Amino acid sequence: MSKADLFLDKKRRGEKIVVVTAYDAPTARIEVEAGVDIILVGDSVGVNVLGYAHEREVTLADMAHHIAAVRRGAPDVYLIGDLPFATYDTPEQALTSSRLLRDAGADCVKFEGAQPDVVAALTAAGFDVCGHLGLESQHQEVKRRQGKTAAAAAKLLDDALAGDAAGQKFLVLELVPRELAARISRSVRAATIGIGAGPDVDGQVLVVNDLAGVTTRDFKHNRRYADIGAALRAAVGAYAAEVRAGAFPGPAQSFHMAEDERAAFERMRP
Repeated sequence: MSKADLFLDKKRRGEKIVVVTAYDAPTARIEVEAGVDIILVGDSVGVNVLGYAHEREVTLADMAHHIAAVRRGAPDVYLIGDLPFATYDTPEQALTSSRLLRDAGADCVKFEGAQPDVVAALTAAGFDVCGHLGLESQHQEVKRRQGKTAAAAAKLLDDALAGDAAGQKFLVLELVPRELAARISRSVRAATIGIGAGPDVDGQVLVVNDLAGVTTRDFKHNRRYADIGAALRAAVGAYAAEVRAGAFPGPAQSFHMAEDERAAFERMRP
């Protein structure tokens, strides 16, 4: 029985699944202490941590590096890792790429778009697979809502069913109408994880930088639960002011030699 089956049981019981991104060990450790169910090491690491302009710039080496860091911080949590752009164009390529992420610590691999042949190949090789439909950041230049027309919604439902038949365990639905996300969730065995897809899915995922206010971007699908960015700016600003004023470090942050050692040192180097 795969670890993923525990989350499929949650779906059957109607229990919501809590997913959040992490890109480093300290954040992963905090998230586990806060009680998350799943950590996603997403290709969002590129724009949120690495300073890239687009998710397409993220490499397999980047993903493996950050997955390994998160695994060290959260050794027991279920961990989903993103396959980056152009690393899963064929089943053979997807298998090679997925082995690298699994070796780094991923329990499950995620990729964007409707490729049931890739899902089937990975599943047959023993991988847990997470699909991703709706907004596909790697493939769509403009980040806008998907599935707004009847035809587009029908295509997304058909794609979801095809991935489900191929054996995917999870399905991320990003920026799709609530009604469509609800229909897909009822129609597939996989646990659906929404981001901007409304509440009628099996779980939710947000980017940790967005929910904690590390970044200042505002998204309709996000709720900012803290303002870590403002707190960090204030802390660094206060530190800088004290350094310039000579107030830091003070006596509490300074160390002294023992008097006898200091006297000996002065005699050695008068």
